[in-house]
Amino acid sequence: MSEQNLPVVVIGAGPVGLAAAAHLTERGIEPLVLEAGPSAGSAVRQWSHVRLFSPWGEVIDPAAEKLLAPTGWVRPDDTAYPTGGDWAEHYLTPLADVFGERVRYNATVTGVSRAGRDRVVDADRESRPFTVHVRHADGREERLLARAVIDASGTWTTPGPAGGDGLPALGERAAADRVAYRVPDLTDPHVRARHAGKRTAVIGSGASAFTALAYLADLARTEDGKGTHATWILRRGISGSTFGGGAADQLPARGALGLAAKAAVDAGHADAVTGFRTQAIERDGDGRLVLVGEDGRRLEPVDEVVVLTGFRPDLSFLSELRLGLDERLQAPVELAPLIDPNVHSCGTVYPHGHRELSHPEPGVYLVGMKSYGRAPTFLAMTGYEQVRSTVAVLAGDTESADRVELTLPETGVCGGAGLFDTPEATEGDQTGGGCCGAPAPASAPEPQPLQLTATAPAPAEAAAEAAPADAAPAGGCCGA
Repeated sequence: MSEQNLPVVVIGAGPVGLAAAAHLTERGIEPLVLEAGPSAGSAVRQWSHVRLFSPWGEVIDPAAEKLLAPTGWVRPDDTAYPTGGDWAEHYLTPLADVFGERVRYNATVTGVSRAGRDRVVDADRESRPFTVHVRHADGREERLLARAVIDASGTWTTPGPAGGDGLPALGERAAADRVAYRVPDLTDPHVRARHAGKRTAVIGSGASAFTALAYLADLARTEDGKGTHATWILRRGISGSTFGGGAADQLPARGALGLAAKAAVDAGHADAVTGFRTQAIERDGDGRLVLVGEDGRRLEPVDEVVVLTGFRPDLSFLSELRLGLDERLQAPVELAPLIDPNVHSCGTVYPHGHRELSHPEPGVYLVGMKSYGRAPTFLAMTGYEQVRSTVAVLAGDTESADRVELTLPETGVCGGAGLFDTPEATEGDQTGGGCCGAPAPASAPEPQPLQLTATAPAPAEAAAEAAPADAAPAGGCCGA
């Protein structure tokens, strides 16, 4: 079979993976989408209770909409904010149905390489098709050939640990029965019972942490949730950028999310512990968890720990490919300087495409949240532009591939990891850290319980993606 007659394999049937399939179809290129989960948007469905901070108008890909239109699909209200469940049910599932058997479920990619060539061999390498090894739910293994590979598998299955050094804290694995790595779904009776009237430590400083704090504050205001309290663990101090951009954020729901978290603290439903890097998690005599910091501090025991320290890419099944990745972010080397949270500030992340996403191995692209490696600033719109450009170059349309067709919203959230250890960013400091917009107001109105849970948007990663699908929650900075 001629390589041009082979499909382009897309890994992940989440928002960006399915958008890639739509653009491939529009260009007359056969897609084959491999999804590790049992349905489209499998990862998105795992945070179905969380609301995105991007409205419907910003999370629907134009090429995908063209495919949906003849099916009688009705576009949701552009100004409404979907939950993860809404996104999956009303957009991803109908879109995947359009592709029929070109989307395969319960198909886990275990390896990608060049046919007959490991990563060492140069000879005739670029003329060889890609080989994609797949494991199915029944244990059957399969080897597929592809003309190109677009990896939109996201980062959902590889959350960051509690440890301040990027490794699991001592005792973290042993405490797995009381440690979670997702925003708690307090509509689930079992999860609600774990937190109602209890003390929960929330580790993280991004939109995921904001969401968790807002949800726990909601619970504390209910009859069965009296006594619910959160201990918010921050690795840096509190500064003007801690609670995000507030009214200065051009994604209003994201700004409101930070204000809701501030309201939770101001109302006494949460207290903040700053400059704390977790070294160990120990159990007290009652089985509760004690967080121990690198500086020797021991916090009061908590019943549950929610770790929301971001996500990282799973690169294990790409080990035979020649990838050019930044040594810090694990993002493509040309993209990394644009998104590096050590130096990144608001407004400095620009729309980008195939050139920033290219690797020494031609024909392979990491897109969506996975392309950002460990950087926390991703939006669905960015992923849609990535795959539009990537598919255009695969189709030989370099002019279109190089054209920028996206304008990103600015945000009032600034900085990133580079601010974590800034001496000026200490508790009580409302000026350190610098921001591209005005700092959050000194006080925020007390949110009403039902309103908060109805409008609290998802983590920044929620407008992005995750494995096995490719959309999921992920902490956020400037929303590029």
